[in-house]
Amino acid sequence: MERLAGWVTRHRLVVGLAWLVITVVGVLVAPSLSGRLQSGSHVSGPGYTANTAIAAHYGGAASDPGVLILNTPSGQTIDSPQVKQDLARIDSALAQSAPDLRVVSYAADGDNALVGTNRTSTIVLAYPPKVGDDVGTTQIDQLTAAARHAAPDLTVNGTSYHALEAGNTAGGGNSSVLSELIIGALGALLVLAWVFGSFLALLPLIMAFVSVLTMQIFIYGLTYVVPSSSPLNPAVQYIVALLGLGLSIDYSLLVVTRWREERTLGKTNSEAVAAAVKRAGHSVWFSGVVASLGLFALIVIPNSMVRGIGISGLFIPSTAVLVALTLLPAILSKIGPAVDWPKRASRRNPASRFWTGWSKFVIRHRVASAVVGLGLLGTLAGTAATINIAQPTTQAMASAGTYTDGLRTLQADGFPSGTLTAVPVYVPHAADAPTVVDALSTVASLHGAAQATGPAWRAADGSALVIAIPQTEVGSSHGGTALADIRAAAGHGALAGGDGAQSIDETNATYGSFPLLFAVVAVVTFLLLARGMRSIVLPAKAVLLNMLSVAATYGVLVLVFQHGVGMRALWGTSSYGAIDQLAPVLIFGFLFGVSMDYEVFILARVREGYDRTRSTREGIIEGVSRTGRLVTSAAIILFFALASLSTANDVTVREIAAGLAAGVVLDAVVVRMLLLPALVSLFGDLNWWLPDRARRVLRLKPLPAARVPGPRQPAREVLAVGDAE
Repeated sequence: MERLAGWVTRHRLVVGLAWLVITVVGVLVAPSLSGRLQSGSHVSGPGYTANTAIAAHYGGAASDPGVLILNTPSGQTIDSPQVKQDLARIDSALAQSAPDLRVVSYAADGDNALVGTNRTSTIVLAYPPKVGDDVGTTQIDQLTAAARHAAPDLTVNGTSYHALEAGNTAGGGNSSVLSELIIGALGALLVLAWVFGSFLALLPLIMAFVSVLTMQIFIYGLTYVVPSSSPLNPAVQYIVALLGLGLSIDYSLLVVTRWREERTLGKTNSEAVAAAVKRAGHSVWFSGVVASLGLFALIVIPNSMVRGIGISGLFIPSTAVLVALTLLPAILSKIGPAVDWPKRASRRNPASRFWTGWSKFVIRHRVASAVVGLGLLGTLAGTAATINIAQPTTQAMASAGTYTDGLRTLQADGFPSGTLTAVPVYVPHAADAPTVVDALSTVASLHGAAQATGPAWRAADGSALVIAIPQTEVGSSHGGTALADIRAAAGHGALAGGDGAQSIDETNATYGSFPLLFAVVAVVTFLLLARGMRSIVLPAKAVLLNMLSVAATYGVLVLVFQHGVGMRALWGTSSYGAIDQLAPVLIFGFLFGVSMDYEVFILARVREGYDRTRSTREGIIEGVSRTGRLVTSAAIILFFALASLSTANDVTVREIAAGLAAGVVLDAVVVRMLLLPALVSLFGDLNWWLPDRARRVLRLKPLPAARVPGPRQPAREVLAVGDAE
């Protein structure tokens, strides 16, 4: 690190120009990235097999449909001559308004499964043109308007699963990466201004801006490298933007804080930069390695979307580390003292008075602190045991609005809510389709079935598509046996697919490998920490507390999204009744790595204080007093970034962002500021235990004989990977 600091300082102009060029390239590349990303995911299972066959011949028919509900005027039925003409005109109008969509209607097919109670209503099912698309708010509004214009005498309502999921709003909501970045950055700036009280607050934001744009270049390059069977998902943009912002600010905050601390000790600017990179740089580097591990370990999950995020996540912490250890020191060495204005006398003492008092309080009441902290986390972890991983039900998402009105009308006309998750059934031979329809029409868990007919539904391979309408929503916690019943009754080599079927496949694939993800991350993290901290007890405590912290975060997720605590106040909707299948696994990957940053930041200073004084108590006080504000500020900044993302009109993104936001604050406050000092104090000298056999396995050289340096002597560098034998 000393060599790096010296080189960067000597060549700061070259370093600055290099990063300027990279940033300009990032600005040029970023707008093109979204076009290189592909939605959807690939997993093994019967649903994925069926959807592959459906997509090859019927485009987006494997998706959940948009539903138009058409009600006849009073005194008429769908068999009335005028109504028949109206229905035919609606089909023509839909074809003109949205020629790429495929529709299933009574006017074209004549199937009674599409007819409501007393034959006074019927439905039209609309499917998107290609895989990965869905019929959401924009399409529903377009189709509804076209149908009303074509047949003003009929009452037309529209809804879909995706429209309800978007929160009954006609607009797209706050789903723009740019808008969320701006919101997160503004929140971060407020916190940084409070921490530094000078123009230094701008430096971490500048570093974050450079980091995020650099990450865009890496992700753009990855789209040409990853196989087509595992394309990068658009969700990667959210992750890169928000986590990149948070991590970059965290690392920059640590370096700048240490630089300022060294300046208060009377060092020259160049000496302060070198000391900051030497001492804080190792913590930044080590944190980046652990955070990258937590994200990259997601590749063990056999889900192409999760694996793509894991591969992309490898570049998020590493890029943030690279910027914090090169560009930031170069800027500090040139203009650091100038931007540290206005100055405050209180900066002379880098140890926070509040956190000094807090650390002494926790040490004095370490048993009670440990009991309170573990009790809180244990209670939340116990709540997590009731987690229900499934798609939200339509009733859970329906609160008020146009699309909720459509769902209510649908049910009032005698159609089940399962209509919104209608199951497409691929029949290899079109001649068998009528038989399949008849067989499915007798299944008790289904409302009925209809064959999709018309030019848009003619496949070159001679197959046909049958649409089965379940009584309950497939893939939700109330899915029942409809999907299994369809597969058992259809016969003729038919394949049942749809969004719900693939969701079930994804859940099975993801959580079948979840124990492996836990094991890989826990073991590798333990080994890295043991080597860096030269201890067995501290890494074991860190890994166990991180696992407990993640479990407690799941508990918060369950309380909010599954049981609805605070849902109405925060998002204006009721409980989802379930947790999205991707939320827990992605939260684990992100939170485990990110929260370990705080562990490393604190223990680096605890170890530094211990090495100087040979007192665990004094080490804790020094570590917490000098990092307490840093850790809580970093957590608040990351909270702002994630909270802004939770406003997105996407259930999965919302749950992941809100869960991470809660988890970061919970981890920083309860785990790092309460449990960490309490448990380290309880363990005493046991914290630093490293048997000779373990030292040899970790390939660490023996430490020199213990000595207590004088108060003016620098402490040994900590949390660097030990010297290899």
